[in-house]
Amino acid sequence: MLRRLRRLRRRWTGPLLLALLLTALTPLPAAADTAAPRTETAEHTATVPLPSLSATTTQVASGLRRPTAIAAPDDGTDRLFITEKSGTVRIYHPDTGLASTPLVDITSAVDESGNERGLLGIALPPDFADSRNLYLAYTALPDGAVTLARYRLGDSRLEVLLSQEHAQYSNHNGGQLAFGPDGHLYWSIGDGGGSGDPFRSGQRLDTLLGKIMRIDVSRSCGALPYCVPADNPFVDTAGAREEIWLYGLRNPWRFSFDDADGSMWIGDVGQGRWEEVDHIAPGRGGLNLGWSCYEGLEKFAGGDCVPGATHTEPVFTYSPYTGGCSVIGGRVYRGQKYADLVGGTYIATDYCSSTVWALRADGSGGYEQAEIGEMPTQVTSIGTTAGGEFYVVNDLPGGLHKVSFAQEEPTCRVDRTVKAWGTGMTVDLTVTNTGSTPVNGWTLEFPLALGQTVVSDWNTNLTQGSNVITAANASHNAAIAPGASITLGYLTDHTGDASPPPRFTLNGDACAVGR
Repeated sequence: MLRRLRRLRRRWTGPLLLALLLTALTPLPAAADTAAPRTETAEHTATVPLPSLSATTTQVASGLRRPTAIAAPDDGTDRLFITEKSGTVRIYHPDTGLASTPLVDITSAVDESGNERGLLGIALPPDFADSRNLYLAYTALPDGAVTLARYRLGDSRLEVLLSQEHAQYSNHNGGQLAFGPDGHLYWSIGDGGGSGDPFRSGQRLDTLLGKIMRIDVSRSCGALPYCVPADNPFVDTAGAREEIWLYGLRNPWRFSFDDADGSMWIGDVGQGRWEEVDHIAPGRGGLNLGWSCYEGLEKFAGGDCVPGATHTEPVFTYSPYTGGCSVIGGRVYRGQKYADLVGGTYIATDYCSSTVWALRADGSGGYEQAEIGEMPTQVTSIGTTAGGEFYVVNDLPGGLHKVSFAQEEPTCRVDRTVKAWGTGMTVDLTVTNTGSTPVNGWTLEFPLALGQTVVSDWNTNLTQGSNVITAANASHNAAIAPGASITLGYLTDHTGDASPPPRFTLNGDACAVGR
């Protein structure tokens, strides 16, 4: 149901894609800024360096049929609700395991044809313990329309609230549901599928495709079974769908809110060159995240750009040439068990590579980043218990896994020396074996900034794929004794960004980064 999900920084000026049948859009209203951060969770940001973290998983349940999402009722039961692609919701309890009888079965309403259709998302309202209502996002029979519905457990009744036509292509359905710190329900939908945004959905405001919506499901307004909050950013924009909160998205498969500050983290799946993560401050509705004018930080070939439009850059990008294919947006850790290690750290992964990414604000407007482990294969969703502890589900073979974190000091350190001029730069890297065992043969992997192209290298056998460098040992420096160092380097052209690589892995292990 994923196939391709993905997009670091805040962006330039670039265009708005032309509406498919409409004339140019009216000017954007000021972004709404009324959402208040939650106060019930104390903010705690760990100080352990990210390369010193290790993430591991332990399987706790099997037998799930293509699970897609996790939700935890805050009702004192310690249960997890897990959606399955076919249209069922299963219950897991740590003492009794996975219940055989589904909590919810809406298979008769769900179109699960194709890899990315099905029951895709679940959210529990703040009053779930009393109302016994839950909210589901799915592709509906007979035509694959992406649909938001309320399910009333008390009488097993499914009530459709909102739907968007999505018939031509089966991919890019989005499907994340989450209640924000303002109590409103947020819902993501992809751009309509196909390749290259064929409907120009990302930049259009007359469609819900390629958007994140925000609605009030606690009441109804007129003929609508929900209300549009008065401070939504496009309520006064002619021709725009008032439900839209954010636009310019390709396939925002998973997003989440930080329980401490109310900010939103979005994993948006890219076209093939860049996967991206966006971080949006609380209440910042109306932002344009760039697709399909941009894919990540790079202009998208074939995308339509209107001069003067302002876009919001991602805070993290990576290339699928590292073995990834679809970013699985995760969550900021706000639990108690590992608060001293990963408190305040955003954790995400990739459906294909299974790499665990850790991101943390560096206090200077940027973000620290590191690879800290691997998830099971084909993770589709990262969820938490009511207390904030992490679980993941994986697509095939269909398991539930508990996530643990530990501190493991890196066994390598990389120091960088950069000399930049005009459109060129040299980078010398000193790699130190900080572990206790010798390294016999090595491969150092690291990303380059956008627009950097390696011209030559020394003391290594270096290859560049997209923005990812793979540097292997030369014959004379294959061995690195404990405490010893080797040096290598390269000459690169650049188009304006002369920043050094921000992260490194040596034989797959994350390295500490020095100067």
